[in-house]
Amino acid sequence: MGMSGPSRDGGMMAEINVTPFVDVMLVLLIIFMVTTPLMATGVEIDLPSATAPPVEVTGEQLVISMNRDGELTLARGSDPAQPLTREQLEANLREEGKAHPDHAVFVQADGTLPYQEVMNLLEMAKQAGIPKVGLVTRPPSEP
Repeated sequence: MGMSGPSRDGGMMAEINVTPFVDVMLVLLIIFMVTTPLMATGVEIDLPSATAPPVEVTGEQLVISMNRDGELTLARGSDPAQPLTREQLEANLREEGKAHPDHAVFVQADGTLPYQEVMNLLEMAKQAGIPKVGLVTRPPSEP
C-alpha cells in the first residue's frame, strides 16, 4: 500500500464558494433599486448662487414669499404682497402657468424653514405648469 497520489482528506478544494459574492451582489442590486427612483424625482430649478447680484424683479415676475411661520404671500413686481392661503396660491399659479408659461416665478423663503416646505412650493409651481422657478437669495455681505 503505497502513497501514489494526493490523499482524499488533505487535498485542495477545487470549488469556489460563490455564496458571499451572490449575497453582496443582491445587496447592491437592492440598494440601486431603492436609490434610482429617488434620483429621478428631482425638481428642476434655476438655483442662483449666493454671491450672484440680486435679481431685478420686473413688473411681470411673480415672487412667492414664505415667512418663518409658514404664511404665504404673492407679489407681482413692485406691487404690495398679498397674503394668500395655499389653495389661493395654487389657483393663482395655475392661471399664471396658462397665461405666461415662459415667465419665471421666484420663491423667497425664510432661511429657518424646513427644506420640505420650500420643496412643496417648488413642486406646486411645477404642477401649475411653470417650468422656470428661481430661488431668491441674499448676498453674503448683508446681515
